[in-house]
Amino acid sequence: MEDTKEERQKFVENVQKWVSIDTQIKAINEKVKKARELKSQLIGNIYQYVEKNSLVNTRIEISDGDLKFYEKRDYQPITFGYVEDCLEKLLSDPKEVERIMDYLHDNREIKVTKDIRRNYSRPVIQHKSNK
Repeated sequence: MEDTKEERQKFVENVQKWVSIDTQIKAINEKVKKARELKSQLIGNIYQYVEKNSLVNTRIEISDGDLKFYEKRDYQPITFGYVEDCLEKLLSDPKEVERIMDYLHDNREIKVTKDIRRNYSRPVIQHKSNK
């Protein structure tokens, strides 16, 4: 079935909108990444002062609430490598570890979604010749 001129035009418009939104998201993500890096540096600087001046159990009032200092624990995600290492420590039979790992690999839930991947081409560098 052949597409109509209107369908093709709508397709082109949708692709153009998608590229524009993708570009905006990339720019926003870069800004967020830089803001997170700066925030992390500031946390280090603030914590040096807080610990030096014994303010760990102190709350600081700010315009819309307060700040509390605490230690956060982040656990690494559970990976197949981690599971395999744990099983090797728990089970004496390497074949049993392999059987369990094969089962885990083969029985993972698979979610299929539609998506578009954008590949960026390298910018063409033009050299100006001196004539």
